[in-house]
Amino acid sequence: MKTSTEKKKALSGVKPTGRVHIGNYFGAMRQFVEMQEEFQMHVFVVDYHAMTTVQDAEKLRDEVSNLILDYLAIGLDPEKTILFKQSDIPELTELTWMFNCLVTVPWLERAHAFKDRTAKGIEASVGLFDYPVLMAADILLPGTDVVPVGKDQIQHIEMARDIAGRFNHLLGEHFVLPEAVVGKEGSILKGLDGRKMSKSYNNTIPLFDTEKKLQKGINKIKTNLLEPGEAKDPDDSVVFDIYKAFSTPEQAAQMRQNFLDGIAWGEAKKELFTLVNGQLSDSREKYLELMANPAHVEDILQAGAAKARARAGAMISDLRNAVGLVNFK
Repeated sequence: MKTSTEKKKALSGVKPTGRVHIGNYFGAMRQFVEMQEEFQMHVFVVDYHAMTTVQDAEKLRDEVSNLILDYLAIGLDPEKTILFKQSDIPELTELTWMFNCLVTVPWLERAHAFKDRTAKGIEASVGLFDYPVLMAADILLPGTDVVPVGKDQIQHIEMARDIAGRFNHLLGEHFVLPEAVVGKEGSILKGLDGRKMSKSYNNTIPLFDTEKKLQKGINKIKTNLLEPGEAKDPDDSVVFDIYKAFSTPEQAAQMRQNFLDGIAWGEAKKELFTLVNGQLSDSREKYLELMANPAHVEDILQAGAAKARARAGAMISDLRNAVGLVNFK
């Protein structure tokens, strides 16, 4: 039981799937930085989960490393947030097996990822099929209270709650039932072509591009043929969509008026670049500093893993006793 002054525990796993872009930043990453002030925050890189789609060792190592640098650069504080890699907590796989022995095949067949894959006629690996069970172990082992998710991920929290409830019913009260915290509407940025910003559409602006590449990316944003002096609809503009995400309400209101007054597209993109570059420059510099000091980053990860394993080890010891794995020593 938590005391009235003890912070609730929040947890999020992040998948290493290529270069992070500004859509990721506003969709989830910035939220984690804000939450570390209110919650006991756990953020971990789900490299076990990534193995369902990445079977290239060098690529996986690079993507994990880059993602950790990204999160540290944007402001995750190792003094406030426990940051670690999933694979550094072997107790997770042991708990996954315990849960596997409680769930059924038809229950797992309900998972969206499995249904979507098989609906396309593609065979799913056992890893993909069992994905929700490992995710439940991720969430439940640390005693998580809340999990920030998008609407498309709510099912994972519901499945984790189902597993926790079944375990508690059969083997005694061991797990907290976590709650999903759904991100704010409107946090999805448009990409260069007007669709949702996504690596699968190749329409992203990487978070830590150089100034030159950032400017080049912004200049590629699709616009219409309206001339300077002609009123432009800010609510139908990728330029304004991104500007609004980075700006204060006052700045956004002024840019909205500029659009209505007929600002030239070149000038609008120039103002967008100045705003975005100004906000990302400090984080970009920190990213480069961290990249040049891998030993320091590894120390942060090992310290985070040690904190996570302290809880995991004690919890697994109790769970082994609960399921009847007897120690005769």
